[in-house]
Amino acid sequence: MRKYLGLFIGLGVIAVIAMWAISLFNGMKRAEIAVGKQWGQVEVAYQARADKSKNLVEIVKGAADYESQTLKDVVAARQKAIEIKLDGDDLTPEKIKAFEEAQANLGGAIGRLLVENYPTLQAVQSFRDFQAQYEGMENRIAVERHKFNEVVADYNTRIATFPGNFFAGIFGFKAKEGFSAQAGAENAPDIKF
Repeated sequence: MRKYLGLFIGLGVIAVIAMWAISLFNGMKRAEIAVGKQWGQVEVAYQARADKSKNLVEIVKGAADYESQTLKDVVAARQKAIEIKLDGDDLTPEKIKAFEEAQANLGGAIGRLLVENYPTLQAVQSFRDFQAQYEGMENRIAVERHKFNEVVADYNTRIATFPGNFFAGIFGFKAKEGFSAQAGAENAPDIKF
């Protein structure tokens, strides 16, 4: 029995190390899945805005004296924004940047529409309702982007710190890119009345 004691201790140590490695792997995998899940929430928020902007187009068409170029800008920006699809497993900085640019163009087109002075359009109750809903949608997008950045930071921390960094390299886990502010976002917008 004593001659097998060393073997049993060795097997026990190997089993503990294997369970520890499995636990680390599962933790990194759960964090990676959380990144994909939260990215889905970001897309849902952007999709809600794109869907609601379709309603805005119909509201604007109903207002008689409206500048058609602004409407065309909203329609074109909406179409481009809904064409870009990202997969939570393949969030490269380039793809996120293209997605952010398309969404920023849509937000800008809608923003211009909301701040310009069109008395006929401003008098339409459904347009005023849309303005309130739009603010809520933008807030939701900001919240979902913030949550996405939090889960990306958690995931990146898990794979960048010891011993996770050792196993991340072995199992092929790569750092994910979060949202970042667009160039010039640190400057206050120039609002003119």
